[in-house]
Amino acid sequence: MPKAVWNGAVLAESDETVIVEGNHYFPAQSLSREYFKDSEAHTTCHWKGVADYYDIEVDGKTNQSAAWFYPEPSEAAAEIKDYVAFWRGVRIES
Repeated sequence: MPKAVWNGAVLAESDETVIVEGNHYFPAQSLSREYFKDSEAHTTCHWKGVADYYDIEVDGKTNQSAAWFYPEPSEAAAEIKDYVAFWRGVRIES
């Protein structure tokens, strides 16, 4: 089962990930919420829409804007609504 790992902590784990552009998107309910803090960061993808971010905090270390999601994705990206993806050193393990 795929899991997202950073700084020794399992951030999310699910066998229901969706892969888009090589990124595993995890269902929001699979997140270990204690590691996630809202971020001020936002970006825009030309086909998915506006992304919001989370900072990840584990054992006193912060990985800024290391998780992203689309609260209102475009119709073309509807399959990733309520899903979260990772980058910046977060490993996806099987």
